[in-house]
Order: sequence, then C-alpha cells, then structure tokens
Amino acid sequence: MTQFVSAFEAACEGQKLAYTANGSGEGVSQFVDGQTDFGGTDSPMSAEEATKAQERCGGSQAWHLPVVFGPVAITFNLAEKDTLALDAPTLAKIFTGEITRWDDPAITRLNQSMPAQPISVVHRSDESGTSETFQRYLEAASDGAWTAGADRTWKGAAGTGVEDNDAMAKTVYGADGSIGYTEWSFAQAQNLEWVDIVTSASKDPVRISAESVGKTIAGAKVAVSGNDLKLDTTSFYKPTEAGAYPIVLTTYELVCSKYPDADTGTAVKAFLQSTIGGGQAGLAEHGYVPLPKDFQEQVDTAVSAIS
Repeated sequence: MTQFVSAFEAACEGQKLAYTANGSGEGVSQFVDGQTDFGGTDSPMSAEEATKAQERCGGSQAWHLPVVFGPVAITFNLAEKDTLALDAPTLAKIFTGEITRWDDPAITRLNQSMPAQPISVVHRSDESGTSETFQRYLEAASDGAWTAGADRTWKGAAGTGVEDNDAMAKTVYGADGSIGYTEWSFAQAQNLEWVDIVTSASKDPVRISAESVGKTIAGAKVAVSGNDLKLDTTSFYKPTEAGAYPIVLTTYELVCSKYPDADTGTAVKAFLQSTIGGGQAGLAEHGYVPLPKDFQEQVDTAVSAIS
C-alpha cells in the first residue's frame, strides 16, 4: 500500500492519500460505514456486508477489485532447523492442538531429526483476511482434519493470539519452538524461516517463490460476471499442477461503482489507475506477486467504469 500511495501521489501532483493499515475486518467495516472512500481487504465481503456497502454507495453496487496477490507463509522458529516440510493434515492438527510436539510422528514422517520440544502456536486475534485464507486452505486440503470453519475470525483451539501481521512475525521471531502464519513480506522482513508445503499435486514440498505463486494464480477465475471482480480461489488450495504454492491471498480494494460525490469517484479512479499501472512495478521485491496481464486488463476495464 505504501508503494501504491507513492505511485498515486507521483502521478497526481499535489494530491495526498491517507491510508491506515488495520486489518481486513476494519477495512471492510470502515468502508461499509462510510468512514473511508475505499477499503482494503484480503477477504471478500459477505452478502450482508455487500448489501450495506451498496447502501453506503448511494444505491450503486460496490465492487471488489483485485490489485495484488500475496502468499501466506507458515513461519516457524526452531534453533535446530532452517527447513521444514508440512502438509495440510499435519498443519491442521498442529493449529487445533492435536499435535503438540515437534517430534510427533506426523512431522518426523516428513522431516528428519526434529527436536524433542513442545510446539507453541501463534494465531491472529483480530479479524484477518490472512486468517481466512489459511483456514480456507486447511478446510479444503486437510482431508477432514480441520472442521472449525473459515472466516476472518480465527477458529482454531490452540495457541496465543496477536494482532496484525507485524505482531505475528515478531512473536514467532522471538519464541523458539513457535509456529504461525503471516503474509510472506512480513516473514521476509523479520528474516523468518517458513514451511515448504506438500500439496495434493506432488510429494515434493513447494517453496514460496514468484514462480510457484504464479502457477497458482494462473488458475483463478472471476466468481461473477461484470466489474465486481471477486475471485473464486478454490483451485488454489488443492492444486493439480506440481510446484504450485497453495496458500495465496488476493488483496482487493473495495470501491463504489458510482460515488454519491463525483469528485471522490474521480480521486478513487485515479488512485486505482496508478495502482494497477506504475504501482505494480517491483512488487516481487517486497514479497508480493503483481497482477497477471489478463487480470490487469479486467481490473483496468472496471476502474475505467468508476464514476
């Protein structure tokens, strides 16, 4: 978002944009309540939220516009290990508290020489699109090991809750034996190790990279027609292509298709034009994957229709 704001202010001289990073739950609620001109979220609005957003937009439809993709890293801190491979059933049992030790047979089956120490689980306590993405992956890929459900609120029974990605990364960094989940960029910023994921497509663990995430998002489809570009990401979680990383979130900007105030619509359109234009350059250096060309064209069409 810092990069997107900079791109906007460079393209529109004299214009300023104030953005607060406070989680997907607040991003949705503040947009729906009319406190912000647009909202950022890694989790689409519910049907009830979309109805309220339409009211907030003066009767016009509110749209989800994807602007970037980000892998969710399962981060860990083990003094004796700098690589770790896990699959969805094992991760589900760790995050529900069924597996409590690093030398559990389910983990040693996938890794050699695991330390004989307890696992300390860390999860988000605020409403989070990162939590929803991770839980949807567990729900889809764990062969029934995750039954708690999936939304922005963390449903697992085990562990300690912290607010936001930054706190998650710092907590895992400071606690030997811990495991958590965060957007990849925050894992990189804290120099954390992250798990390689064994998927349904291959027994070879998949490492996060621009290439492995690119294979995943190539299969994304728009869930509905028109300019509301909410994506169907069910194909992400159980990939059929070897080397596709399965835990990937989509960051949306929530906007009104037509703003009650025309000047606000013009400003939001200008921000998004710069976001999907110059703002996409260099995102991979910060742990994100830019919009593929076909997605970029779809978003550009939608942005051009904002009034």
